[in-house]
Amino acid sequence: MKLSTKVALPLLTMAAVGAATLAPHAQTAPNKVGFVDVQRLFAAHPSANTVNANIKTIETRANTELGQLRQQMVTISQKGNAATAAEKQSLTQLEATFKSKYEAYGKQIADQSAPIEKAVDAAINKVAKANGYSVVMDRNVAAQGLVVFAEPTADLTEAVMKELK
Repeated sequence: MKLSTKVALPLLTMAAVGAATLAPHAQTAPNKVGFVDVQRLFAAHPSANTVNANIKTIETRANTELGQLRQQMVTISQKGNAATAAEKQSLTQLEATFKSKYEAYGKQIADQSAPIEKAVDAAINKVAKANGYSVVMDRNVAAQGLVVFAEPTADLTEAVMKELK
C-alpha cells in the first residue's frame, strides 16, 4: 500500500506536532544570585591605604580651594541687588571657576580609585563565573530594600577577597 504525498505530508506534520507537544519541555536553570560587600573588598585591596591617603590629600586641597571660592561667592551674593555690575560679573566667573575646579577634583579622585575598581570588578567576575553565579549585587545596596532575604551562602565576599590578594 503506497500513501500519496497529499495524504502522507499532513499525517507526518500532525505526528511531528503531536510528538513535540508531548515531549517534556526543556527547563531553564534558575539564575544564581550572589552578594559581595564592595566596601570590604575595596578596603582589602593591597593599594587601598595608599589610594585612600591620596584621596584624602586631594579632598583637603579641594576643600581649601573650593571653600575660599564659595566664601567669595557668598560675600557677593549677600549683597543681592546692591552688588555692582563688576561684582555680579565676578560672581559669574567665580561660579564657573568653582564648577570647573569641583569637576577637576572629582576626576582626580575617580582616577585614584579606578585601578581598585577594575581589580575588584575583575575578581568578582572571576569568582562569580567560577561558581556559576549569573548575578552579583553589592550587599549594602541590596540591603536598602532591594533584597529582603538572602542565604548566607550567597555571600561571595571572602572568596573575592582571596582573589584580590
